[in-house]
Amino acid sequence: MVMEDPEAPHHMDLLRTFMSQGLVNNQSLLYASPSNEPRGFLGTLPHPASSKEDRPSAPNPDQGESLRIAWQYRKYLENQKNTGDDYSNDFDMRKPLERQFLSGRPIDCVSLLGSSDLSVLQDHCAKFLSRFQRSSTSIASAGRIAIQSFCSPLCEYSDKEWDMLSFIKSLKSMLMVSNAVAIVTFSPSLLSPSSSKRLQHMADTLLSIRAIPDGDKELEKLLTGYKDINGFLNVHKVARFNTQVPVILEATTYSMSLQKRRFLVLECLNQAPVDGSTGGSYSQTGGCSGSSKSGALDF
Repeated sequence: MVMEDPEAPHHMDLLRTFMSQGLVNNQSLLYASPSNEPRGFLGTLPHPASSKEDRPSAPNPDQGESLRIAWQYRKYLENQKNTGDDYSNDFDMRKPLERQFLSGRPIDCVSLLGSSDLSVLQDHCAKFLSRFQRSSTSIASAGRIAIQSFCSPLCEYSDKEWDMLSFIKSLKSMLMVSNAVAIVTFSPSLLSPSSSKRLQHMADTLLSIRAIPDGDKELEKLLTGYKDINGFLNVHKVARFNTQVPVILEATTYSMSLQKRRFLVLECLNQAPVDGSTGGSYSQTGGCSGSSKSGALDF
């Protein structure tokens, strides 16, 4: 589950990447949103990035034998990388997904506007997940569910908080016995504090998105690359199987940025040097609390 920031639609970038990753790997998709024509959203999905820009150019014969061998070695590594199946792609956010990835794929789009309750969406999810048995381990035979702005006030059921909690519980139970995964985005500010907390506890993996304010001089002094950061991604909880021990992450806060205005990049926060020098930054969470391996605080 992803907690939205009401001031910025950065959660949509995560949703688009999640959906495109499934379609590129021949996976089935169910998409639900509070819009009249949810299928139109498929036209905004990003296309896999081409690696042509990163390919090494042919060496100049006058540059020597060592450079020629280095170029051939880099080409060999690239060919080795391309021989296997790649289930984690980079996407060009400016280039729409080509029709070849949309045609022939089982894609089910559901509008949440016309329903006074969640029974229609629950029936769609049950029918969709019934096609993916848990015994199958094939990546291509898996399914993905993407539900956008689950608690949107545009939906008639938005004031029925117990119905929404019951739906998430039912969806989670169906996912546990199927070869599928789901991502749900919602705005905590639209729910009562108790219902918001219940939704957060029900999530296996919980993330939140926060937009970065424009012209924040304090953050600009603290963080390197502040001008390129669009927002922050906070990891509150990560799924872990067969244990109740929580996962202790090295970092829980990541910066979100668009590299070259095209590629969505998540990075650990890099704290700017205190003395303004050009030395390496301490890459952790950008905060001053916590202990290091040496036992002293790192700033």
